[in-house]
Amino acid sequence: MSRADRLARLDGRREELEAEYRLVLIEALRKVAAGSWGLFGHNQDRWTREKWAPVVTDLCDRGQEIDRMRDQLGLQPFALHEAFEASRGPVPSNAPGEPKQAKAWREQLGEDI
Repeated sequence: MSRADRLARLDGRREELEAEYRLVLIEALRKVAAGSWGLFGHNQDRWTREKWAPVVTDLCDRGQEIDRMRDQLGLQPFALHEAFEASRGPVPSNAPGEPKQAKAWREQLGEDI
């Protein structure tokens, strides 16, 4: 198998993983938009962190795998995952709540609210 064939297969797999990442993120955003806090980690409540830990870990693992593939292909890091990571963590008390943030994310991703 030639190098070009291997890179083409890797790029195809990367596209599949990026689509899967997007679907997992959108499903999580739907739950948050409906009122379930914790995906963005804005509060320090242990229960909500633990509740969302499997989803966040899954998204981070997928994002890292995609970034490894992108690096092999000479592409920029996965922007959607970078944006998700940047949106997580403590925020000022006057920042919009997680449900509003999730709705804004869904609008940006072109999802119906």
